[in-house]
Amino acid sequence: MAKRVAIVGAGVSGLASIKCCLEEGLEPTCFERSDDLGGLWRFTTKVCSVTKCSDFTVSGQWEVVTMHEEKQASAIFDAVMVCTGFLTNPYLPLDSFPGINAFKGQYFHSRQYKHPDIFKDKRVLVIGMGNSGTDIAVEASHLAEKVFLSTTGGGWVISRISDSGYPWDMVFMTRFQNMLRNSLPTPIVTWLMARKINNWLNHANYGLIPEDRTQLKEFVLNDELPGRIITGKVFIRPSIKEVKENSVMFNNTSKEEPIDIIVFATGYAFAFPFLDESVVKVEDGQASLYKYIFPAHLQKPTLAIIGLIKPLGSMIPTGETQARWAVRVLKGVNKLPPPSVMIEEINARRENKPSWFGLCYCKALQSDYITYIDELLTYINAKPKLFSMLLTDPHLALTVFFGPCSPYQFRLTGPGKWEGARNAIMTQWDRTFKVTKGRVVQESPSPFESFLKLFSFLALLVAIFLIFL
Repeated sequence: MAKRVAIVGAGVSGLASIKCCLEEGLEPTCFERSDDLGGLWRFTTKVCSVTKCSDFTVSGQWEVVTMHEEKQASAIFDAVMVCTGFLTNPYLPLDSFPGINAFKGQYFHSRQYKHPDIFKDKRVLVIGMGNSGTDIAVEASHLAEKVFLSTTGGGWVISRISDSGYPWDMVFMTRFQNMLRNSLPTPIVTWLMARKINNWLNHANYGLIPEDRTQLKEFVLNDELPGRIITGKVFIRPSIKEVKENSVMFNNTSKEEPIDIIVFATGYAFAFPFLDESVVKVEDGQASLYKYIFPAHLQKPTLAIIGLIKPLGSMIPTGETQARWAVRVLKGVNKLPPPSVMIEEINARRENKPSWFGLCYCKALQSDYITYIDELLTYINAKPKLFSMLLTDPHLALTVFFGPCSPYQFRLTGPGKWEGARNAIMTQWDRTFKVTKGRVVQESPSPFESFLKLFSFLALLVAIFLIFL
């Protein structure tokens, strides 16, 4: 009989967990409290509690109590995968904004924002310069009378389009680039990245440059923001000093700015109200989880948290890779190390000590995308074997190492291997630009260009030889 697995949440991590359970012959049941797109099967079902069964030390089973249409139900599961993520509870720090209770205009968290029509002919203040804040400020600027974007620490704003029109993530997220970043001292890496980013947009001139440039801060992807700033549609301002009835005062200025609407793009907090703190305890914006997934102290490793991580890369393949390993642990195919080893690693991560090499991931839940995924893939024997690949399929090895680290690479070998992975890797650039090449112009390569390509190819071979020597 297949093991029954309860999956809490049907977002991207929950859907990936369902898929991975089915691949391993497990029987998933997913609970989703909303009724919108992304939910699956058991809509509008709230998970009230997940508690250990009385014989947990032997069976590892959990009792899951749910509520649907005011009717409570209970069921026993062999394992539980919690996929609620870290964007669950809007963080609205009103105490940090003196006078907000006297404000006569409208204010709300960015999670409540649906459409820019509410900003028409209004004077709008957006607080917070993350991706949500900048997106809302840009959208509002097309309809509002005036838009202010308030930021305390600044941020790096980058374009989705890199040099020569290539997608930014496909250029930045390669194994070669990742190796270079992790091999250089942190000050050099941050200087090089700042220099590269400022080539597109001088952040100091736009009042955006981060105050702390040593620790990695989530990049803001927004192609339109610089244009809205330079045309006077969006005004960058510092933190809020005081909120008044119909206006605000910013720090470092005595001028009051009339405001009609305030949008708090101040992020989220996460919690697991259906779990007892003895199972998973949240402190300082993180939970004590081995590899961001497993509570280290449980007698039976039958509960996994999926998607509680902030990688410098795509969340979707990260969550899927977590689920691929987790379901094999839940199934009993893969084993976890002793609790003492897991706890030691958890404590080391919580200390947030910088290594002084590569990017500084010192914020809670931050992680290096490629390094982290490769570690999980190693546990299920699915990490690409570059050295042996170089001997048997050098063209593929070079493409995997120097090309985009797309999720196809994670299906070349191991459980879940896909026969089409190699072809997908070798043709990914063709698919990337197929939709953009509406008009194809034939160009004759110059002799110099041919020579340069030959020289570049020889240089790559030398680099590969030195790397694997």
